[in-house]
Amino acid sequence: QVQLVESGGGLVQAGGSLRLSCVASGSIFSINAMGWYRQAPGKQRELVAGASSGGTTNYADSLKGRFTISRDNAKNTVYLQMNSLKPEDTAVYYCNADVASSPLLPHNYYRYWGQGTQVTVSS
Repeated sequence: QVQLVESGGGLVQAGGSLRLSCVASGSIFSINAMGWYRQAPGKQRELVAGASSGGTTNYADSLKGRFTISRDNAKNTVYLQMNSLKPEDTAVYYCNADVASSPLLPHNYYRYWGQGTQVTVSS
């Protein structure tokens, strides 16, 4: 099995910053993409940012310039640096990872999710 554990959420004032971390552990042979999603109350879960194992990143258009995703492949960890936070960024933030647990070919990747970490931005 594979576990993803997020940390770094909390309460911050508008204009502040937070850095989220997500560590993957367990039966891991290889990790392909890792990313962050968020879900605000009453809304659907939406993509925040993603990062491939090779370093390619993508972002929700509305978040470009404020949020930065990065990875430490040696630590199976993905980060989300969030700056200039706004009240509308309040949500539960989830990380995910596409993980292959076996070295046997073909490599089958499965998407795992963390439990989420609450980010609350006060006005």
